[in-house]
Amino acid sequence: MQPALWLVIFGEVFTRTRVIPTGPLRYLDFMAPGILAQSALFTAIFFGIAAIWERDLGVLQKYLVSPTPRVALVLGKALAAGIRSLAQAILVYALVVLMGVRLRWEPQALLGVVVIIVLGSALFSIFSLIIACLVKTRERFMGIGQVLTMPLFFASNAIYPVSMMPRWLQVLSRLNPLTYQVDGLRALMVVGGVTAYGIGVDLAVLLGVTAGLAVLAGHLYPGLGR
Repeated sequence: MQPALWLVIFGEVFTRTRVIPTGPLRYLDFMAPGILAQSALFTAIFFGIAAIWERDLGVLQKYLVSPTPRVALVLGKALAAGIRSLAQAILVYALVVLMGVRLRWEPQALLGVVVIIVLGSALFSIFSLIIACLVKTRERFMGIGQVLTMPLFFASNAIYPVSMMPRWLQVLSRLNPLTYQVDGLRALMVVGGVTAYGIGVDLAVLLGVTAGLAVLAGHLYPGLGR
């Protein structure tokens, strides 16, 4: 939660100085979905270390001898990570409410936020699991995880509009799944928020990337136990 708190503080500063153009939204309102996505990302990206611990404790081998499809094991872990991220989402909601962010409380908007948070967390937890399957040691995993989190976060629309980025960074942002997670959250979470790509596109990208990563992780997952 500490990085999210610092982002809120910076958001309040930028809101007062109007440094970043965010249209009709105050900068703090604009950044609130990014805070929520960042909180879920930072937890999910280190989810793979749990799989390494399971291997070291002998739990992973028990999973692998079961007849359960490997993709089902991966999706089960991803769903667990997504549900756990909802607890953080509640804390972030409480934090941004205290900061005066104008949130949407309609049931359909809240349901959409839940779906996007679970999907995004599942996506990045599977990505984390793939990294764990490739590096296989806790030390290497922690190093790679820390290297990846900041580029993923800053190469997205979490804290500034894509239109402000250099052309090459705009391309990276549109290839970054976190951009679509934040885009959907921005439309569903804050009053006056709009989506740049469309909620349907955001959900389709998150679902498609999650499915593709799940298939890849299902092939790699048995190798972690060797």
